[in-house]
Amino acid sequence: MSEKDLDTRFEEAVELANTMTQASLPQDVQLRLYALYKQSTMGTIDVRVSPVYDLRNAFKMNAWLQISHLSVEEAKEEYILNINALINKK
Repeated sequence: MSEKDLDTRFEEAVELANTMTQASLPQDVQLRLYALYKQSTMGTIDVRVSPVYDLRNAFKMNAWLQISHLSVEEAKEEYILNINALINKK
């Protein structure tokens, strides 16, 4: 049996994340997952086309900026690790 590829493992982690409730996760964890997801699916944020209109979006943009040094593949791996750690805590 071959090991699953990165994209398959990422999609499985996204499916697991979708079963979690926001109330069950601290806000810093939610922001980290958001940033990793965005970096994984969209690449590095372009602040020139990402206007911030409110505090909530400013926090989200800041979280994404903090991990913008990661490649798409690194962000996917980190996302998978974070989701698996949260699942295993239960």
